[in-house]
Amino acid sequence: MAKSLYIAGLEPGSGKSIVALGIMELVSRRVRQIGYFRPVIPSKDLPDNNIELIRRRYNLAASHDDMYACDHDEAQKMAAEGATDQLLKRIINQYKQLESQNRFVLCEGTDFSGLASAFEFEFNAEIAVNLGSPVLVLVNGRNKSTDDIADAVELAHEAFASKSCSITATIVNRVATRQREDVASRFANGQTPVYVLPEIDVLGKPTLKEVAAALKAEIIQGTQEGLYRTVQDLKVAAMNFPHFLDHAADGDLVITPGDRADVILASMAAALSNTSPNIAGLLLTGDQPPAPQVMQLVEGFQTSSQIPILSVPTDTFTTAIQVSSVPPTLIPGDDRKIAAALGGFETHVDLKELEDRIQVIRSERVTPIMFEYALIARAKADRRHIVLPEGEEDRILQAAEILSQRDVVNLTLLGDAAAIQTKIGQLGLHLDGIQMIDPASSDQRETFAATYYEMRKNKGVSEEMAMDTVADVSYFGTLMVEAGLADGMVSGAVHTTGDTIRPALQIIRTSPGTSLVSSVFLMCLADRVLVYGDCAVNPNPNAEELADIAISSAATALNFGIEPRIAMCSYSTGASGKGQDVDKVREATAIARDKKPELKIEGPIQYDAAVDAGVAKTKLPDSEVAGKATVFIFPDLNTGNNLYKAVQRSANAVAIGPVLQGLNKPVNDLSRGCLVTDIVNTVAITAVQAQTER
Repeated sequence: MAKSLYIAGLEPGSGKSIVALGIMELVSRRVRQIGYFRPVIPSKDLPDNNIELIRRRYNLAASHDDMYACDHDEAQKMAAEGATDQLLKRIINQYKQLESQNRFVLCEGTDFSGLASAFEFEFNAEIAVNLGSPVLVLVNGRNKSTDDIADAVELAHEAFASKSCSITATIVNRVATRQREDVASRFANGQTPVYVLPEIDVLGKPTLKEVAAALKAEIIQGTQEGLYRTVQDLKVAAMNFPHFLDHAADGDLVITPGDRADVILASMAAALSNTSPNIAGLLLTGDQPPAPQVMQLVEGFQTSSQIPILSVPTDTFTTAIQVSSVPPTLIPGDDRKIAAALGGFETHVDLKELEDRIQVIRSERVTPIMFEYALIARAKADRRHIVLPEGEEDRILQAAEILSQRDVVNLTLLGDAAAIQTKIGQLGLHLDGIQMIDPASSDQRETFAATYYEMRKNKGVSEEMAMDTVADVSYFGTLMVEAGLADGMVSGAVHTTGDTIRPALQIIRTSPGTSLVSSVFLMCLADRVLVYGDCAVNPNPNAEELADIAISSAATALNFGIEPRIAMCSYSTGASGKGQDVDKVREATAIARDKKPELKIEGPIQYDAAVDAGVAKTKLPDSEVAGKATVFIFPDLNTGNNLYKAVQRSANAVAIGPVLQGLNKPVNDLSRGCLVTDIVNTVAITAVQAQTER
């Protein structure tokens, strides 16, 4: 069974980094120890972008220097001197060191600039054969007819076969969208699968960050997030701004001398208007920084941090030429482009078929990366509809773009539609096709108010109060879930836990047989995923409630592929301790066993006895849970909250949650300090919960 895969492109610009990302994402769901290798990189003087992209995203253990053998200059010199064999041996030796430390290695083939394509092909084929790697052939379909693409694929197959290479699959990348179906139909019945990926517009354009790096520009205004805005086009502001505005468009990088105060201030003002183009940024030329008075005004604009301002010493003409030649790349940290690349790959590649052909061996242990990517894959497999009440929040919109690009879920954003659209423009996002609803003006408001009134009239709610209440985004979103207009809801980025849970308790209510809503965190450690509950909702549950939390947590664990072995944690193990607190845990354990006799549950048990096989052998040698617990139930919120945070910080664990459980339909709460990644994960979790409910 192969331990590697070799990506071989037949010409520059074929998009190897996109395919490498897709393969790494696929393999990361199954394999714990993965390596990435480039035989030849452009230069040793700077860290290789593709290596850093993969190394950082997938937290690879190897150093940058362990992931390549030589640079272009060395390779060209050795080839010119007839020392190709020595070059090949050097590559193989470096690869073997990396292979010995990993269960699978993805190799990205060479991309020599200035060498003959015939030598390029011969050399890649020779490397692949000597590494024992099957080949993934990559064909560039950009600006080619369907016949030309078909000929290129056929020639590539014949050529690699003649060199005794085993071809796993072929990917034709960067095909015009209108042409993709025609190209795909040409290869529908082939023996070796051919996957056809369309050209993705955002991947063919540089970001402001790439422009700034290429021109060594000074960043005089703007955030790191703003620098990831895509530059759709260049516009030189050589005329007065009223006339220039007629020519400006969304995504333009405006190039203007630094002393043009009118263009600078008008561009900032345009960002506040719903009727003006949302430019990507400003690039000031001539080594002329704006006057202090101008910068003082710029800093007063609420949107100034979203519209980056760069400065370069070159003149306007030279700068425009330089910017136009900046190549688009996938750089580490650019989550928007990465999501677009993975979305295109996962949509147009048969992942199950490709995974079977690569034949990677599934690891028994689960890393945080493996868990998170499996979570996304599971959500994508049966897409659910999730409502996000905080539609005007930046992080929610950024997460929504990633979820949309990767086709994880269908989304509805709640809030003032005009305000949401303005925010989308200010952030430079692309959220076409996502539903937006303003609860205050929605056609559903009266229907929801009537529903809420019937539910709560015995609690003193009047029809007028109901009408006002359902205009609140949290209540409106919860009523959408209850009515079946959405499968789940995620909120809490700017609302409290009470704001999220209170409507759910009033409207969705607890599931049959469950006395309360509780929460768990999915704790992703280095090689396994554990479930901690309750760490966010119930301050001091009694024995009956603690038993309910244990039963709900076991169901949650099972839902996410974790075999539930439940440890009811206390300061005492077995019958050794006495006292009110340990008695509560002992009683809760007995109640849970009585309700669900099929569960593997132990309590009271100390944490060390629950996780350490050596301690378990001494304290509870005959237990099914001790030493191998996967679900940990803590006696109160104080213990649970402190413990999950201690493990998160000291063990560098990824804590996903809180995941709410016990409701009839899934609603989940975010921390107000959540990151975009946290929102993406929580939405995926909610979608998986909705799949189970459905």
